[in-house]
Amino acid sequence: MSKTRPHLLLVDDEASIREPLGKYLEKQGFRVAEADNASAARSMLIAYDIDLVLLDIMMPGEDGLSLCRHIAASDGPPVILLTPKSEETDRIVGLEIGADDYVVKPFSPRELVARIKIILRRIESGAKNIRSEGESYYFDGWTLKTNEQNLFDPDGVLIPLSSGEYRMLEVLVTRAGQVLSREQLLDLTRGREGGPFDRAIDNQISRLRRKIEADAKDPQMIKTIWGGGYRFSAIVQKLS
Repeated sequence: MSKTRPHLLLVDDEASIREPLGKYLEKQGFRVAEADNASAARSMLIAYDIDLVLLDIMMPGEDGLSLCRHIAASDGPPVILLTPKSEETDRIVGLEIGADDYVVKPFSPRELVARIKIILRRIESGAKNIRSEGESYYFDGWTLKTNEQNLFDPDGVLIPLSSGEYRMLEVLVTRAGQVLSREQLLDLTRGREGGPFDRAIDNQISRLRRKIEADAKDPQMIKTIWGGGYRFSAIVQKLS
């Protein structure tokens, strides 16, 4: 991300929340595009180079979870969910389908800005590492190309990964054989300020297993180490 002013997309059907929040974020140095429904948001994601989406879960028509799923599946920008306090299940589902974070309404705008900056810093740091350390890794017939952020199966088919799934797989592959605790995985994939995402770590591991394991219920590559965390057990070869 090279922009001096990151471009945010704020999606909320309540103008009483969206408009003042948009003005506040602009005062904090962001560019802000606003949408009051998922259809408008989809159009803006195509029209603009969006760095991060602030997405209300509860909207008429297509809801925020559906839009979040679309963004993650299309390898779109990171998403912070804006959720009602009572909807814990939706927050968990949101993290499972690819959201990067959430804040509970009513929230502090200062806290929201802090969370935005954490995610943008992490992405920028990851982009620098990819640009400077692009490598390819081969394991059990699979190929992970870090310079392209692409995963190919043994038949050479490109396997879609969300940004979160890619970061998790890269961490595991480049540390093959090591037992990594949930806390370590959280630090390595989201940064120390990422927040309480133990369950999100488990869910990302589950999604990766469904994509790369022959039997996700009996994983041979991503092993659970009871009381310890996870270990990538496949033999990994670094390709030149």
